[in-house]
Formats: sequence, structure tokens, C-alpha cells
Amino acid sequence: MLNRVISAVFIGYMAATSILFFLIALLLWLGTVLFDRRLRLLHLFTCFWAYLYIWSMPAWKLTRKGLDKIDKQKTYVVVSNHQSQLDILVAFGLFFHFKWVSKLEIFRVPLIGWNMWLNRYVPLKRGDTASIKKMYDLCEKRLQEGSSVYFFPEGTRSKTGEMRPFKPGAFILAKKLQLPILPISITGTRAALPKYSMNFHGIHEIFIEVLDEIPYKRFSHMEPHEIAAMTRQVIGTKAGGLVLEPMGNESASVRLG
Repeated sequence: MLNRVISAVFIGYMAATSILFFLIALLLWLGTVLFDRRLRLLHLFTCFWAYLYIWSMPAWKLTRKGLDKIDKQKTYVVVSNHQSQLDILVAFGLFFHFKWVSKLEIFRVPLIGWNMWLNRYVPLKRGDTASIKKMYDLCEKRLQEGSSVYFFPEGTRSKTGEMRPFKPGAFILAKKLQLPILPISITGTRAALPKYSMNFHGIHEIFIEVLDEIPYKRFSHMEPHEIAAMTRQVIGTKAGGLVLEPMGNESASVRLG
């Protein structure tokens, strides 16, 4: 019961503060959209807005690693594993410029979703061929404009802690545009906020780690599915908190520790 009360209070806090923050975001958009083509200032404010909820929850102790590996002058195809809805708030804590690829339903959430439209993040309707094509076109446009694009290439959150196979979309774009891939590992969020749950789940340590970028020359000769498998392997073996099971066949999986 106490966990549900804590969860209800926190959700109420998020809803109430989102009214104020969306109004600020709207004013910021109106004041900068004509000269800030990539909406860098609005995204930076959105990072603050999202990260505030991590900072405001004492039970979530977030450790950020490898921030010095981000070259803010570069454009990346950013990819990470996906454990929880909490991953989005955690990733905003990196405080560098990128555009999200996110399912269309999130864009329909009042205030938060409206801010995603203002930021020109990229919506995707799962299973819709026309939406998928539009998503690719928008991602390519954002990347060509100089904005990194952040993907969860598993496509959905993991229920069990096993890292699902990576879909090839992000890697098709990286190869086509000859851009570096920035792999990121997130651990601890699945226990803090499991899939299909909005309850409070106690005290948890959460980690986000930026790994070494994968330059284009390293995968220029590879097919997108091979790049996807390589990147998945990099996240699974190099990031703290991830345990890679023996890769004896294609069904082998990466389990999050």
C-alpha cells in the first residue's frame, strides 16, 4: 500500500510540474525557433525537465559514466538497450543534443507528448509501413541537419532482462550517412520500474554508461544486420552490469545483471 501511495504522489508531482514546464518550453520554442534551427536550447531545457524527476526521487541513485566520450561537435547514431520507461528520463541526463525516435503513443500524452512535437522528435507507429518509411526519412533529415538521433533498437522494453536482438534501422542510417555509432548501456531501471508497472519498487542503483564510439570505418564493409549484432555485442560485453551469455548460436541472448 505504501508503495502505491508513494507512486501516486510522485506521478501527481510529475503531472503538476509538467504544466509549468510545458509553458516554459512553449515560450522557449516561440523565442528561439527562428534562429535555433536544431532546437538545441529547447532540448537542453527538456533534459533538465526530465532529469529533475530522477534527481527528485531519493530512491533512484543514478551513476553516469563515460560522459567525456561524447564529442558534442559530432553527429551520432545513438543506440542503447531498453529495460524500462525510466530509460528515457535517465538518457536525458546525458545532457547532449539528440532527437528521440519514440512510439507515437508517447507523443499523444498531454504536455510531455506536446513537448516532444515542439522538439521535432521522431514518432513511429509500430507495424505501420507508411509510418516506418516516414520515420526513416525524418531520421535521415535530422541527422543531415546535424542532430544526433537516439534509438532503442530492441524495439520494445525487455520483460526478462535479456537483451533482445537489435533491429537494423539505426544501422542502415549509420552506414548510409557514414556516421559514427554511439553505444550506451543502461542498467538498473528494470528493477526500479518494471514493464507494465507504475508502482514504487524501493531503492535502486541505476547506471548509464557511454561507451567508445564505433567509427564508420569500423563497419563500412559490414551489412546492417552485422553492424547491429556487433553493436549489441559491444553493449553486452563492455558495459558494467551486463553479463554476456556464451554465443553458441543465433538464439543466444545477453542477460542484464
